[in-house]
Amino acid sequence: MKNLLRAFCIAFSMYSSIPMPQFKWEKEDMKYSICFFPLIGIVIGAICYGWCMVVRFFEINLLASSLLLFVIPIAVTGGIHVDGFMDCSDVFSSYREKEKKLEILKDPHIGAFAVIKLVVLCAVYVSCISVIIASGNGFESNYFIVLFLGFILSRALSGIAVVSFPCAKTEGSLYTFAEGSDKKRCLSILIKEAACTALIMAVLGRLCGVIAIVAALLSFVYYHFKTRKELGGITGDTAGWFVCLCEVSMAAAVSICALMML
Repeated sequence: MKNLLRAFCIAFSMYSSIPMPQFKWEKEDMKYSICFFPLIGIVIGAICYGWCMVVRFFEINLLASSLLLFVIPIAVTGGIHVDGFMDCSDVFSSYREKEKKLEILKDPHIGAFAVIKLVVLCAVYVSCISVIIASGNGFESNYFIVLFLGFILSRALSGIAVVSFPCAKTEGSLYTFAEGSDKKRCLSILIKEAACTALIMAVLGRLCGVIAIVAALLSFVYYHFKTRKELGGITGDTAGWFVCLCEVSMAAAVSICALMML
């Protein structure tokens, strides 16, 4: 039990800005830490749902409500996934050889493509949220519940990648998590977490939930082939890139469903 509590704290310390008890990380404590990664999605989803209730009660305008739904995940995670998205945006736009791309990932500076693609990411996500609200289905429907469950699914899929995809480097935080984990058991747990989340999405969202799941799985397949081709494997930055891509893909899928129901 002590090791599981420590694994929980490690996952939240690494992948969120939520304060956690500080202690020396031992290898034994990290065996199952990646399994707790999807729980951060529950926190994000719960806060987003709470914000939706506030918006509904006070009738906050469309732009403000949509923008904050984009900001909440960044605030909870400390922007770690967005940082990875920006780094990978520069790398995937460099058209250099693998070795040079891995060097670019280490560069703390950001390039023009990182900024451009972050603006596009923000615009697409906020637009999708706005479409859902403006469609009239808004907070009274299950569309937002499907969207918020997506925060759990994206992290479960990212965890599956950590323990099953090859690593591009033999160093860094993701490699440490991957090599320090009990891969077989973690994979089994993460698949069950992803399957349970997907089942709830499908039951509550019906067609919308199914389409959102398909969008997430397509993003996952694309993630695998993209990283293998570009870098020879995954890194901590690509994990962040995938979480952003997956969540935006699901938001787009849900917004399309909302439009179809007009």
